[in-house]
Amino acid sequence: MITPTLRRGGQRKNGRAVFVFPGQGSQFVGMGRDLYDESAAARLIFEQANDVLGTDITRMCFEGPEEDLEQTYNQQPSILTVSVACLAALRERAGALGRRLNPAFVAGHSMGEYSALVAADVMDFADALRLVRERGRLMEETSAKSPGGMAAVIGLDMATLEAVVHRAREIGEIALANMNSPLQTVISGELSALHRAMDLAREAGARRVARLKISIASHSPLMQQAAAQLSERLAAINFREPRIPVVANITGTVLHSATEIKRELGEQLCKPVQWTRSVLEMTNHGSHTFIEIGPGNVLSGLIKRIDSTVQVRTYRDVDVRAISKRAQ
Repeated sequence: MITPTLRRGGQRKNGRAVFVFPGQGSQFVGMGRDLYDESAAARLIFEQANDVLGTDITRMCFEGPEEDLEQTYNQQPSILTVSVACLAALRERAGALGRRLNPAFVAGHSMGEYSALVAADVMDFADALRLVRERGRLMEETSAKSPGGMAAVIGLDMATLEAVVHRAREIGEIALANMNSPLQTVISGELSALHRAMDLAREAGARRVARLKISIASHSPLMQQAAAQLSERLAAINFREPRIPVVANITGTVLHSATEIKRELGEQLCKPVQWTRSVLEMTNHGSHTFIEIGPGNVLSGLIKRIDSTVQVRTYRDVDVRAISKRAQ
């Protein structure tokens, strides 16, 4: 595997911010309550989500219970709702100043890619909600037939971890799932192979190996059935050409068309998230301010580990005048 590198000097072409959206693992009980109380635009997003899904997803975000919120079927639309509500509140703040948000790129980590596509006007929020709920359902259904799990490995270089996964694959299906930063990677697969890889990673000198609270082997070949079924659902949804460049998960490069985006979303379930490569794609094009839009700040820490020279902000602490232009 080729490790992406940061090109400097003449490659820095612009100073515009990029918007990044988190995926599973960023949820927590109480997320979005402050948005609902403070922003009329955010309230509309929560109310729309309730109507589209036919359930009180707002109450689940605010009150839980945690075990319900952690179910993939609920977790994905909940995170999408809060992320889009954050974006709506940010746009509301900019609009009050007579300005319009002007990101250079958008990107989302795994399921967060759907939030990014709403931000880029590729799909409507309602369609994104239906898709991520179906995505979660298909993942849970596939996992019931092929149980698996995921684990984070910190402190091993990629070559060593690839060798670990290769050895563990002798007893079951396992893959590199999320390349989150140069020294943090998530592995995913069948439980027997996963436990073997975790032991091998510790023996190889990993600083930390931690099983994730997820019973689904996301971004691994175990999700091929779910990926095929999701691709059928995607074919029926109207996608528009992106108004803002979208950086893809599985290639770490910019997607230019609706056709490319549909293919990306279908393949994403069983291929690894190239988050390090995605971040470097944006910095290599001159963007050095990242705004995390959604619950928590998981991505902020990862981005600083990828490039310590960039600025990272959340939707709450960013000056909207610095990431916007005057409305036309």
